[in-house]
Amino acid sequence: MKFFETSKYYSLKKSTYIYLRWIAIIGQLITINFVYFIFNFEFDLILENSIILIGIISNLYLIYINKNTQLLDKEAFLFLLIDVLQLSFLIYLTGGIANPFSIFLIIPAIFSSSNLGFKSNFLLVTITALIIIIITFFHNPLPYPLNEDFNIGLHYYYSIPVSLIIALIFLNYFALIFGTESRLRKEALIKMEEIMSKEHMLVSLGAHAAAAAHSLGTPFSTIKIISSDLLKQFKDNKEIKKDIELLTRQIDRCSQILKKLTLNPRVEDGFIDRNLTMTNYVDGIIKSFQEITKKEFVINYDQNSNPFNINKSIEIIYGLRNFIGNANKFTRNKIFITIKSDSEFTEIIIEDDGEGYPKDVLSQIGEPYLKSDKSSIKSNTGLGLGVFIGKILLEKNSVYR
Repeated sequence: MKFFETSKYYSLKKSTYIYLRWIAIIGQLITINFVYFIFNFEFDLILENSIILIGIISNLYLIYINKNTQLLDKEAFLFLLIDVLQLSFLIYLTGGIANPFSIFLIIPAIFSSSNLGFKSNFLLVTITALIIIIITFFHNPLPYPLNEDFNIGLHYYYSIPVSLIIALIFLNYFALIFGTESRLRKEALIKMEEIMSKEHMLVSLGAHAAAAAHSLGTPFSTIKIISSDLLKQFKDNKEIKKDIELLTRQIDRCSQILKKLTLNPRVEDGFIDRNLTMTNYVDGIIKSFQEITKKEFVINYDQNSNPFNINKSIEIIYGLRNFIGNANKFTRNKIFITIKSDSEFTEIIIEDDGEGYPKDVLSQIGEPYLKSDKSSIKSNTGLGLGVFIGKILLEKNSVYR
């Protein structure tokens, strides 16, 4: 069963897990020996400490033998299962489900929900629930003197395992949902960072190309003048003339290559290091779409506005481009863009004559990895990453005046 294709790799940070296990082991040792020597509870102290020793040995194995910094899904599942079994044996020997420390049985399964895959987590929850049921019916009595004073009705007694199983499922479900959402958002943010890194690299490359073309313009002109003079001097020497003509053609070719590099649409028309109004941003983006689409853009500017300038930002360009590109992708014929701007606020309304967002995802717009359940449009829609990235970029680059 595939739970989420975009978040199929799970691991557990070993160092954090080891620290948590040491806390649990030390807590068990203190509790067992404290109630035995201070409160004079009667139980098999050697057997109890031997069970705790299993946890100590497994932790030492993780420290000195297992050299991985991350425990993969199967490894983490096995060690969490050891934790559940070890604690269940301790509770089995000291009163079973009536032992107040039985609540700790659900912790490993809840911990696994945000670190392990769905199959491993489901299996651990199932095993934990079965263990809770088993120690409800099969267990040693509570240690003396608790067994003399502790008397409860059967209804209350059996409500303990029921409440533990309900808490186990409830907490595990919510931890699983929140953990999945966190992983998906983190993955989407990583994708956004990768995209923006490429955008900055392309802009930087275009700027360097423009600078190179400008710097090389004078040397190329000088070389071309000299080659023309040489061509006149050696016009009667066919071999030298042929080489000089080849040199001239190669100079022209180099000039054309540099010229093409500087015509990168991301950096042309003086669109570098300028303060721009939001109208300038939208105009530049629309022009790039008009070159590749036959859709009609209907633009309405507020003529009574007094727009303010903001620093040129690749993030704002890419964020706006995602929303305008979305409208261009799903429209039938027309995209309507309305810009209202004054000295404090700018409002951009992007509309199209397409079907609009499906109702089942409308309330979740802005979250990554969304998919409509409508079969008619399911194959034609993406995962909401464009809207998510555009929203995050524009929010992070908001300008307040």
